[in-house]
Amino acid sequence: MLAQWRMKTPVTPPTSTLPLDELRTFADVFGRIKDDYVEEAQDQSLIENAIRGMLGGLDPHSAYLNAEEYRDLQMGTSGEFGGLGIEVGLDDGLVKVIAPIDDTPAQRAGIQSGDLIVRIDDKAVKGLSLNEAVKLMRGEPGTKIRLTLMRGDNQPPFELTLERAVIQVQSVKSRTLEPGFGYIRLANFQAPTTDDMLKAIEALKSDNGGTLRGLVLDLRNNPGGVLNGAVGVSDAFLTDGLIVYTQGRSAESRIEFKAEPDDVLAGAPIIVLVNGGSASASEIVAGALQDHKRALIMGTQTFGKGSVQTIMPLSATTGLKLTTARYYTPSGRSIQAQGITPDIRLEHGEFKPLTQQDLGTVKEADLARHLEQTTRAETPAADNAKTRKNCRKLLIAEDFQLSEALTVLKGLTILNRASKP
Repeated sequence: MLAQWRMKTPVTPPTSTLPLDELRTFADVFGRIKDDYVEEAQDQSLIENAIRGMLGGLDPHSAYLNAEEYRDLQMGTSGEFGGLGIEVGLDDGLVKVIAPIDDTPAQRAGIQSGDLIVRIDDKAVKGLSLNEAVKLMRGEPGTKIRLTLMRGDNQPPFELTLERAVIQVQSVKSRTLEPGFGYIRLANFQAPTTDDMLKAIEALKSDNGGTLRGLVLDLRNNPGGVLNGAVGVSDAFLTDGLIVYTQGRSAESRIEFKAEPDDVLAGAPIIVLVNGGSASASEIVAGALQDHKRALIMGTQTFGKGSVQTIMPLSATTGLKLTTARYYTPSGRSIQAQGITPDIRLEHGEFKPLTQQDLGTVKEADLARHLEQTTRAETPAADNAKTRKNCRKLLIAEDFQLSEALTVLKGLTILNRASKP
């Protein structure tokens, strides 16, 4: 998962008393391995494995970062990195898909949030660390990889073959759904996400006569990203108050992020779409807008990743990613292992229009010697209505949840207009 992280100064030696007896045990085990293990073990490898094991026993997101992993983390937050385009975490020893990233090999292959990866090529995932599994999935662009996955209860495993690629993530996408109603899709949260979203909203306003009557903000399968991106996106729609705060054991872990004046939509209604692949930064945005009653949240329960990872440089090329706090919404709700509950629960569905044969009924056109339909010229107003109806059918067919969100948004717009004097 792309971590929501903040940098910290290099790690300094702890001031608390060291557990000398336990350290003597560690030194004894280290010496026995050096002397008696069946193959010669290198000091650097033993120490690194010990550090990884120590961090791996804490939580799924704390980790030691060697030079390659440290570099990959920095590249991931800038919007370009290599691989399959899949955000993953550990679940009972297996690699669990948090979300596939838009327009990547993983998404095009049909990988879904919640899928479990049980084999990578011919290697079983059980027993591997998350870093080891991720390293196996990386490779030269153009090379192929075979994943064995499990989806749902009592379903047999299935295989997918993917081709690795350089992943260039377009964080923000936008379009007009209907005149006056805009759509913003955030694939993840990068450093420039807020600025890119504001530019997209201004473009939508320009295309719709200078203003928007309502907006659908799509955070489905958005696995997170940098914290500043989530704060900036939330702030764009809020005029004051708390956006999110962090709280851990240390006093310095308490950090509050507050909104500044100006709402880019001037109070126009917002629908936020979420699902099980909406994690961390996505949940911060959804939670903030929900607590301030600035948006209606629709979809399914979010992932529930509400912890803060602090990146602590150990050297010029290595670092420590350590969970140091939890995120809380403005009302004090913890996101961790709970997620955000939508205001309107809306499952993913598929729209399939019924045919005459499906209905099993007889119409006038089915009768022998029925009168044929006559045609007449349609007025411009009729043409526009027909166009809107066709666009509506297309939207329902391609994305049922988005179609329902638009319907609710139009209703909120009517209520919003009626409430004004």
